[in-house]
Amino acid sequence: MARIAGVDLDKADRYTKDILEAQQKTWGAPLLNHLLYARRPSIFRGARAMWTGIDASGLVDAGLRSLINRRVAAINRCEF
Repeated sequence: MARIAGVDLDKADRYTKDILEAQQKTWGAPLLNHLLYARRPSIFRGARAMWTGIDASGLVDAGLRSLINRRVAAINRCEF
């Protein structure tokens, strides 16, 4: 459970809702870090732009990206 409450989905803009709904379909729930970023739309869009840029660059294989995300989650003691 996050120490800071995530965004109120009823007050989120359409872009944010679309991303969080897609995460819900993919992983069963929106990602906690994205709920937190979404409290500030400019930060949320910046974080999403970073991941979009990483994906578009083709420099980091999807499998490696998944392994990196798991390792970071383990280091942070995230239940992901």
